[in-house]
Amino acid sequence: MLKPFVKWAGGKSQLLKNIKSVYPNELGKMIKRYCEPFIGGGAVLFDILENYQIEDIYISDMNMELVNTYRIIKEDVDSLILLLETIQTEYLALSSEDKKIFYYKMRERFNNEKINGNKLINVEKAGLFIFLNKTCFNGLYRVNSKGIYNVPSGAYKNPMICDKENLIRISKALKNVQIHCTDYRQSLSFIDDKTFVYIDPPYRPLNGTANFTSYTENQFDDTAQVELAKFVAHLNKIGAMVVISNSDPKNTNPNDNFFDELYKEFNIVRVSARRMINCNGESRGIVSEILVTNY
Repeated sequence: MLKPFVKWAGGKSQLLKNIKSVYPNELGKMIKRYCEPFIGGGAVLFDILENYQIEDIYISDMNMELVNTYRIIKEDVDSLILLLETIQTEYLALSSEDKKIFYYKMRERFNNEKINGNKLINVEKAGLFIFLNKTCFNGLYRVNSKGIYNVPSGAYKNPMICDKENLIRISKALKNVQIHCTDYRQSLSFIDDKTFVYIDPPYRPLNGTANFTSYTENQFDDTAQVELAKFVAHLNKIGAMVVISNSDPKNTNPNDNFFDELYKEFNIVRVSARRMINCNGESRGIVSEILVTNY
């Protein structure tokens, strides 16, 4: 079974059953193309790859480090595994305090590579990206306005840094997948009336202090959500079958109809999910999320 190679804020593994329930019936039959322009952790992509006969697949994201890692897994997974195994062996042999020191050294190395590296496809950066994801606080990916990754160390005794078997399976599955580092609008050239499109943008924060969407240097605010809705409306005219997921504003304000108004021409379903980011694990309660379909 394919599974995401990173922990990702807003990752869809826990909602996969709900999302699968709204897949179009024609998927894998009449619908032979799949597009996911905010790929993130890829839980839906991996389900599609494993269970449906899809001829053409397009994925993209604005997070250059994430896209680089997908490309490395696809094109040079053996080098990536070798690097991760080396890092894992060294890290797991350390004491708790030395693990933190090691983490911050690797974070600095990653940021140096991120800022100064000039390779379009970079194995070292991909390995450090996965290592930091597996050992940082809550699996967050967060950068400041200068693009510097600034998440602190987590407290893990024995994290799985190199999941060799899964990486090999993913590499084989990605063989014919188009991988792009670009704005979601660029996917328009790929999408037609035989395409299933899953759109999982940076979520609208549930409150003013819950903005964990800074996984690139650019914010995805309400204006960006409105622009995305216009894009979805255009896809609807083309005849593509679209599913959009997002947070439900009614969790904190029952009168907030932002998405109900934005997607009033489409079908909106509310589903339950567990809030995954909170410094207090006991506060990760059940919240409502929305799934929007144009069919």
